Amino acid sequence: MLISYEWLKEYLPNLSVSPQELADKMSTTGIEIEGVSSIGETLTKIVIGKTIDVVDHPDSDHLHICQVEVGLDHAPEEQGVLQIVCGAPNVDKNQKVIVALSGARIVNNIKIKKGKIRGVASNGMLCSLEELGFPSNVIPKEVANGIFILPEDAPIGSDIVDYLGLNDSVLELSITPNRADALSMYGTAYEVGAIYDETPHIHTYNVPTDTTKQVKDYVQVSVDNPVDCPAYYMTIIKDVTIQPSPLWLQMRLMKIGVRPINNVVDATNYMLMAYGQPLHAFDYDTLPQKHIHVRKANEHETLVTLDDTTRTLTVDDIVITSGDTPVALGGVMGGLDTEITSKTTTVALETAVFNPKNIRLTSKRLNLRSESSARYEKGINLAIVKEVAHQAAALIAELSGGTVVSGYEAIDTLDVQPSRVMITTDKINHALGATLTQQEVLSIFDRLAFEYNVNGTDIDVIVPPRRWDIAIESDIIEEVARIYGYDKLPSTLPVTPAVSGRLSTMQSYVRKTRSLFEGLGYTQVIGYSLTSPEKSGLLAMAADDAISLALPMSEERSVLRRSLLSGLLDIASYNIARGNTNLSLYETGRVFYAVPDQVQPREEEHIALLLTGNKTEKTWNSKSEKITFYDLKGTLETYFEKMGVSQDIVYKPVKKENMHPGRTASIVLNGQEIGFIGQLHPSLEKAYDLPETYVCECLVLPLITYQRQALVQTEVPKYPSMTRDIALLVDKDLSHADILTVLKENAGAYLVNVHLFDYYMGDNIGLNKKSLAYRLTFMNLKATLVEEDVNKAMQQVTTALTETFNIVIR
Repeated sequence: MLISYEWLKEYLPNLSVSPQELADKMSTTGIEIEGVSSIGETLTKIVIGKTIDVVDHPDSDHLHICQVEVGLDHAPEEQGVLQIVCGAPNVDKNQKVIVALSGARIVNNIKIKKGKIRGVASNGMLCSLEELGFPSNVIPKEVANGIFILPEDAPIGSDIVDYLGLNDSVLELSITPNRADALSMYGTAYEVGAIYDETPHIHTYNVPTDTTKQVKDYVQVSVDNPVDCPAYYMTIIKDVTIQPSPLWLQMRLMKIGVRPINNVVDATNYMLMAYGQPLHAFDYDTLPQKHIHVRKANEHETLVTLDDTTRTLTVDDIVITSGDTPVALGGVMGGLDTEITSKTTTVALETAVFNPKNIRLTSKRLNLRSESSARYEKGINLAIVKEVAHQAAALIAELSGGTVVSGYEAIDTLDVQPSRVMITTDKINHALGATLTQQEVLSIFDRLAFEYNVNGTDIDVIVPPRRWDIAIESDIIEEVARIYGYDKLPSTLPVTPAVSGRLSTMQSYVRKTRSLFEGLGYTQVIGYSLTSPEKSGLLAMAADDAISLALPMSEERSVLRRSLLSGLLDIASYNIARGNTNLSLYETGRVFYAVPDQVQPREEEHIALLLTGNKTEKTWNSKSEKITFYDLKGTLETYFEKMGVSQDIVYKPVKKENMHPGRTASIVLNGQEIGFIGQLHPSLEKAYDLPETYVCECLVLPLITYQRQALVQTEVPKYPSMTRDIALLVDKDLSHADILTVLKENAGAYLVNVHLFDYYMGDNIGLNKKSLAYRLTFMNLKATLVEEDVNKAMQQVTTALTETFNIVIR
């Protein structure tokens, strides 16, 4: 929101601070000022001139030689007339123009010098508004490609900065959603008035009306659903003359970023910026019927909007119809067929209130943001709708020479009442840590223009409708703090018992986890907690529902993640698309699940790994080697060993959606499934443009709460160990983990290690069979191990394997 300091001073004539001081003060009281700028601060030696004679340049098809009167003060030796070569297509005789004299500084500090253009002397430049510093999108279209023509009464030789008011400062307000009341000069004037204890004086227009006719003689209004349109006012201004707006209005609009169109449209835009109330003007004579109806659009209904674009509507859109023909998209943009043109003689002026939700849906779907839609979405002052309708009609009549027809044709279901908040000075002081007296608090309410009733210590604050953001005690306390001054509030430290600072158990574990994975060559990544509904449940470990945001910024970030891997896949895909193909990634973070009948979600700390690409690259004496399932599994085994849980970790084959059916295993800790590891399903790899990729995700909490055995230091063994090898012919579906369990349970107390050193599948051993060879290591830490003990252990192992799995000992 851009605010003109000059315009603001019309409402607050006693305002004496500089624009920069005002910006600093407003930033400390709740409305941040992005910047303060002034178009005229760098412009020098630019004056008003008049073209006495204009002839074509003899050596050009587009240049003109102009004799320009600028006054004796600026060109005494030429009797006040300068010769200037100009290329503007709209230059002509007897025009009041903007002249940059020799030595002048225009936009971007460019200096104008005397010179010759194609052999003809030129002693300055005729300026367009863009050369003064106005952006091209706010310059009137009729002069967008030429010079700006001033009114006939513009005084020759006067400084253009003073004449056009270019020394005015413009403040750029950064408006938060809760302060939409400041999206107008009206609201900002009350805000500044509260800061400097001055009551705003709002200028009003009063034009006599034609009482011989009523608006209802011209048009009738109806509304389908008051929820979509709680209030709709139609006013008629007859006998208007469409022409450019007076210079003061054009300059005021351009300085705050609005392009002047004509006197009627400019008046509606002026009232929009003044009061924050959107309006729209129809050419009354182009309305198909004289019945205005507000309804929801029909599916696939079309409307050509003012930007000459055909819009296909949906049932979420609110349309204004004449009879049954759409003539405007309610709250967003008018229709092209009923726009104000030079032929307009009667204006039908709309002032309305529309449902903010529908306006937001329409503007977002059509990617059609306007000043009107922005205000409807954030909220408008419902108490002044009728007053703005009257003021806008009066201004249009004043600017166009028209007459306002008596009365209104309206549908108004609004019941606007001030909100009331009961509070005490003690509550305010307790919240702010201040020692304000009741009189000081009441003085602040006076500055805010809030009415109040005092009953002992209770203060019944009556908040005017222009501050619809205030409804509870906390809002009142914030207002008191803002106006009193945050910098005046005492600084106090919280009183808490002293405790030694340390990491929590979870923080300590996560930090150790990061250290281990980075030591193993993995790179930490941090993904978004928000994702899309489709990706939220991708590879999730639990089937619980997702948590959706009430007001998401985008559909892609509307749901809390239920898996870390959904983000890791996006990161991997992004890197591989840019040539970074060998990836070893890990992430630690939280996932979120909905809990039935509870507002707060269930949060779990997870660890996720992703491995893809080659583990070794091709060299002159070796081939490249791709990563495999066992590379990732080896990382996990090292991690679990360092964390002291490896002795109770088991991997079991499992089928999981979006994972390879033959290369996926669940991770089981002491009987509890804590995660999974495996290769992505080829279809998912293709969807993300990934090569063969292996992933893992597991819970952190079970690893922390696991009851680890105490570490006991022992002497280096002084007795020799003995080894035995055993070869087994087993069914191919029998897992190594199951065999390992039987070996450890039956090999006796002297078994210290089991090592799988051979694996074979082929036609030589039969269909659906595999050959496994294990080396068992035995050791007695207290005495020399004897042959009989080892033989007895091997016999027990052989018997157990045969009876449990029907294994053939080879």
